[in-house]
This record gives sequence, structure tokens and C-alpha cells, in this order.
Amino acid sequence: MERSRIAVAGASGLIGSALVRSLAADGHEVVRLVRRTPRGPDEVRWDPARQHVDASGLAGCDVVVNLAGAGVGDRRWTPEYKRLIRDSRVLGTAALAEAVVSLPRPPRVFLNGSAIGFYGETGDRVVDEGAPPGDGFLPGLCVEWEEAAAPVEEAGVRTVFLRTGLVVARGGGAWGRLFPLFRAGLGGRLGDGRQYWSYIALHDEVAAIRHLMDGEALAGPFNLTAPQPLTNREITAAMGRELHRPTAFAVPAPVLRAALGELAGDVLGSQRVVPKRLLESGFRFAFPGIDEAIRAAE
Repeated sequence: MERSRIAVAGASGLIGSALVRSLAADGHEVVRLVRRTPRGPDEVRWDPARQHVDASGLAGCDVVVNLAGAGVGDRRWTPEYKRLIRDSRVLGTAALAEAVVSLPRPPRVFLNGSAIGFYGETGDRVVDEGAPPGDGFLPGLCVEWEEAAAPVEEAGVRTVFLRTGLVVARGGGAWGRLFPLFRAGLGGRLGDGRQYWSYIALHDEVAAIRHLMDGEALAGPFNLTAPQPLTNREITAAMGRELHRPTAFAVPAPVLRAALGELAGDVLGSQRVVPKRLLESGFRFAFPGIDEAIRAAE
């Protein structure tokens, strides 16, 4: 892709910061959306809670990427925190969509965050982008999150939904919490360990976003997960192998439910999600297997 002006919301998060580094290293002009007073021409003020974006700062952008949202696993799911999780995504997306369609020259592509939580509990059933949404808080959230970008699609801007799985990284996200436990020899399966986890290496996550950014005919939902989901038991064994630590500990399901509340259902749930459309588009994973994804974790 030739040098472009690219706006990124959620630029300080795990995926956003890695994406910004990758884009900047290749000479692209990156504009970050911030909630404070901008400190330079590479920052644009926005307030997702109040649905406000300084649209003038997006002028001339070829691409807008929205990865903003409160961490799903950062806190126990109280009613207040669930509202924050929802509003930070749905209201933020709606605000960005309104700003984008107001521009005299809209960007050529809008990439909006989403998650494989869209599918809900899938058990052993393999699901791709053609599957309907599941039931519960996360599926409902993902549906609203994607629907909030409707004005951009209706304006004729190519719109991509990034349904991301569990990102294998040391620096944040769910996996960022696993690494210290396993290094300390305290890692083990969660519940019975038979639930499927659909993961993706951080390197491949960023590469997939850039691939979808460049593909002029690529639009709609794409699952950002490695080709072969594995069970929690298999992933636990891989963490033990790669970190050279025992994995004898197991956290029983009742303990997880007591500690995490409603969030435990997501941890114990099974999602066997595959990236059918991403593979069909010609994307090639650098770290498709769990062992190599763990070794590559930043």
C-alpha cells in the first residue's frame, strides 16, 4: 500500500499500539484518536461517551480503524461495567461513523473492531463467518457494535468487521495474564479443559488487519483466528512445553464462577471458530500453530 494517512481509535491498546508501530515503520502517517487535549498534529480529540469526534482531524484520512473499547476481561462484570463495555464500543463506533460520513471526502475503508464473541457458545461445532449470532451478553454486544457502523456502509465506504479471537501476547489481553502464571509454575487447565479456544498471534492479528486494509474487494465480517482452534487442555500443555513449566494445577469451574462471576461463562465456554473468509482472501499466517504463536509472543 502506498503511503497513506490512517486514523486509529484505540491506539493505546494491545492491538492498536502494535498496529500503529507497524504502520509508522512503513512510513504511513498515523493519526491517533485521544480522549485528552491533542498534543500534536498526529492526534485528534474524541469523546466516545458523549459521541463527539473532531471530524476536521479526520480530513484527508484514507483509512479509519476503530479498535476502541473497555477491556472485556479487565474487571468483574457488574451491571455498571457491562454498561461501560457496551457504551465504549457502540457509542464510540456510532460517533466515528457519523464523523466519517460527514467528511467531504470519506476514507476508502473503515475497519471496525468486533470479536468472535459474536457466535456465543459453539461447543465442538466449527463455525465460520456465515454462522448467526449466539445468545447472551457478548453476542448481543457484538451485533450492536457492528450495527453501529451501518451509516458508513450505507454511505458506500468499504467496511470491514474484525472478529478477533484470543490474542497471544505477553503485553496485555487475556494471554498477558496467563504468561506470569505459567512462568511461576501455577498454570493449568480451566474447568475440564475441553472448551475450544480460538487464538491468534499478535503478529498475525496486525498482519491480517493490514491485509484487509489493502484488499479493495474485501468487506464485511472476517474471523481473525488461527486456522486450527485448540482445546484449553491442548493450549495448557503447549504453554507448559514452551515455558518449561509444570501444568499440574487446574482451576475447577465452581471456583472460576465464584471468582469471575458472569465472565466465567466466557472463560469456560467453547468457541471453535475458523477464519474461512480470511484464508479465502489469500492471507497466510506466519504463526498458525500454538507453539510458534507462544514463542513469537511480544
